[in-house]
Amino acid sequence: MKMETIDKTALGLGAARNSAPLLPKLKNAARAIASRVLPPLLFLALLIGIWEIACSQPNASLPPPSTVVQDTWMLISDPFFDKGNLDKGLFWHLASSLKRVAIGFSLAAVIGIGLGVLIGQSTLAFRGLDPIFQVLRTVPPLAWLPLSLAAFRAADPSAIFVITITAIWPIILNTAVGIRNIPADYRNVARVLQLNGFEYFFKIMLPATVPFMFTGLKIGIGLSWLAIVAAEMLIGGVGIGFFIWDAWNSSLISEIILALIYVGLVGFMLDRLIAFIGSRVGGGAAQ
Repeated sequence: MKMETIDKTALGLGAARNSAPLLPKLKNAARAIASRVLPPLLFLALLIGIWEIACSQPNASLPPPSTVVQDTWMLISDPFFDKGNLDKGLFWHLASSLKRVAIGFSLAAVIGIGLGVLIGQSTLAFRGLDPIFQVLRTVPPLAWLPLSLAAFRAADPSAIFVITITAIWPIILNTAVGIRNIPADYRNVARVLQLNGFEYFFKIMLPATVPFMFTGLKIGIGLSWLAIVAAEMLIGGVGIGFFIWDAWNSSLISEIILALIYVGLVGFMLDRLIAFIGSRVGGGAAQ
């Protein structure tokens, strides 16, 4: 009995010792979360308060937040409704826009990384293509839309082309910069170890280029989202850009404001998604 009592006491002390370090860790985690979450919430509350006060005046041309919520409550509470044709909830408009962005951005990523590697590796390709890319990347995204409509004669391919041609330039240029900035020591080690092309790409080129590449991809996804919203205002059909334009034609300012909030949130999530994938790829490539 005495031995059992001693064993139970020892087990209790061991458990207490193991649980004791958890409290500081939990407190540190709570502080870290609060330091990240509270400042944006405080500033957001301040901005909403200023907006409410400024737009509640008799001569205000924009509705205050309370009116926006009241006017758009059906869209907020039921984003999945589908009454046919273009009368759909915001989920379907966003999903249609994201589908176009996914296709166009994927094409831009594949082509852009390939061209970036080419002009980064080849001096001849750099001298021949870089001036052309520098000129083309200054063309505004919507300036490509009439040309794409003339070429494809359909709304969806035209929008996807505009996304691709908009997002591709930062991907090409940042990838090329990453390739050209690979240290000479890395290249010498690859020669000494006689790495083949496959091994050189995954052990030397990819780890050294990932930060540059994903900087271009982050810029590209932001430009893609901007381009699709603008393009959909002109091509029509289901999409968040068309929803905003249709709301403007119907003088539904509250719906425009709600759509802009969703556009900003989706754009932020796309940026965070690319950053997360970049951290995972960069960590895996470095191993």
